[in-house]
Amino acid sequence: MQGVAYRASTRHQARTLGLSGWVRNLPDGSVELEAQGPPEVVEALLTWCRRGPSLAQVTSVDVTDLPPADGDDFDIRH
Repeated sequence: MQGVAYRASTRHQARTLGLSGWVRNLPDGSVELEAQGPPEVVEALLTWCRRGPSLAQVTSVDVTDLPPADGDDFDIRH
């Protein structure tokens, strides 16, 4: 969902939870992110992502497990 501060809100939520990773808009209007941290904390972010910020209309969240990546911050990619 673009145009509702989803990326910035996701970054804030992920940083609050102490996760690393990134979030970006895709050309088709969807949002993609990778988050890394303890499984229960990543799940807390996914729970938030299913709702998103107040103006978001989230229709689905697809999850794929990936191998760990380097990084210690959560950024917005362009």
